[in-house]
Amino acid sequence: MDITGKVIKALQLQSGQGKNGVWKKQDYILELPSEKFPKKVCITIWGDNIEKFKISEGQTITASIDIESREFNGRWYTDVKAWKVSSGDMPVSQENQEVYYPENSSKEKDDLPF
Repeated sequence: MDITGKVIKALQLQSGQGKNGVWKKQDYILELPSEKFPKKVCITIWGDNIEKFKISEGQTITASIDIESREFNGRWYTDVKAWKVSSGDMPVSQENQEVYYPENSSKEKDDLPF
C-alpha cells in the first residue's frame, strides 16, 4: 500500500539493544491531502533505511507501507512501517541502487501496455 503526504515533523531517532542486536528507528508525521480536513499519519522507518531515504521536514513523499497491529497486555498497538520511500517520480535516495534487466529482456522501452 502506498500513501503520499508532506512530512510535517521528523521525530527523534530511537535506538536500543534487543535480543537480535542493536536496532534503530525514526518516526515521521505525514500530512495527507484532503479537501476539508487533512489527516496525519505516523510512519516508521527502521535501520539502514533511515540514512538511505534521507527524509526531511517539508518534503512531499510517497511511502510504500506495511500496516500491522499487535497485542500487548490486553491493548492493541498499530505500526505503519515504510519499506520504500520516493519523492515525486524518483526514489528519495538513489545510493547503491542498481537497475536489473532479466537476461532476455531489452533495455529499451517497449510499447506494451503492461
